[in-house]
Amino acid sequence: MSFVLIRGGGDLASGVALRLRQSGLPLLISELPRPLAVRRHVSFAEAIYDGSIQIEGCRAYRVDEPTDALRIQSIVDEGAIPVLVDPYCEAIELFQPKVMVDGRMLKRSMTRQSIPVQLLIGLGPGYIAGESCDAVIETNRGNSMGRVIWEGAAEPNTFSPAAIAGHADARVLRAPVDGIIETYANIGDRIIAGQTIAQVNGHFVSAPFNGILRGLMHPGLTVKRGMKIGDIDPRDNPQLCFQVSDKSLAVAEGVLEAIRSKFDLQALKA
Repeated sequence: MSFVLIRGGGDLASGVALRLRQSGLPLLISELPRPLAVRRHVSFAEAIYDGSIQIEGCRAYRVDEPTDALRIQSIVDEGAIPVLVDPYCEAIELFQPKVMVDGRMLKRSMTRQSIPVQLLIGLGPGYIAGESCDAVIETNRGNSMGRVIWEGAAEPNTFSPAAIAGHADARVLRAPVDGIIETYANIGDRIIAGQTIAQVNGHFVSAPFNGILRGLMHPGLTVKRGMKIGDIDPRDNPQLCFQVSDKSLAVAEGVLEAIRSKFDLQALKA
């Protein structure tokens, strides 16, 4: 079997997966047993919790064991995406993909070690093309967003989200302390300023302004102080919660460009 392996199933990696699947490429997503995605309605990682998820017409299904090759192949044959519980990314050795995309967005210095793929693509800060990977895709908003970098690194992490309708840092909800998150709202809800969204270890997290709850971490997860746990969108449009972002699509086009520059897509589909 020949797959493009995507490590991580968060919203950015899922935009990449959606675009590659639309291009006919067979995919396999490798995920943690308890993913930390925030924009869960546009993250294929959510299949780990619910068994399956559909994003913009593309369905993904959970697979529990890396060795379940028949289940993985049947999902791909159906035109869907298998999301594998694979915390140590054993899929690399088992399936020996020609292309791997690291979409975990760890935003820290990475090493290639001995990843046996012909094309390793890293998303955003942490990877250096020509050293720790073959190509980096710029993820920061701006003129370079989605650009393929064949030598050097992406722009450094800004530690600040892009502004939406005048709200930047305030629209991101963060864990006030270490602990287990409990949630009191659902993605897509209209939220008013001061409304309690979640709590961590007895510390409450409230909405700073009116808006739509665009993202919220899965309840019951253990989080660290300062970790992003939610996202409020000031635009009064719940549909945005279910649409892959323009940023994800731009990054996805960069990934597709990098793959096309090295491979015949038809050969990868075989």
